[in-house]
Amino acid sequence: MSRIRHTVCDFLARLHVPPSMREDALLVISELVTNAVTHALPPAALRIRCAPCAVLRIEVTDGGPRLHQPPRTDPMEEHGRGMHIVAALASRHGTVGHETGATRWAELMP
Repeated sequence: MSRIRHTVCDFLARLHVPPSMREDALLVISELVTNAVTHALPPAALRIRCAPCAVLRIEVTDGGPRLHQPPRTDPMEEHGRGMHIVAALASRHGTVGHETGATRWAELMP
């Protein structure tokens, strides 16, 4: 995972994502990808888009289930808080269901 993290960090730098936003973006990416791998069917795809001085949009598309609802979790539990973390860090976030699965997305602003 550290190699992927390093690759994504370099990619974010090439997109001119401010350093202060990169750590939040890496955490959101990690949570969305982990959610796709843990709760959905393959394949999973990561898409990152950013316009200079604008919104960083992160999308992870997977093969379903279409509208996975995160379980209610105890704040003391080690697992199950990923989407709560995404909600805390993102300006906006959501899920779009489609015929072959779902896309979970988050937007971060500088």
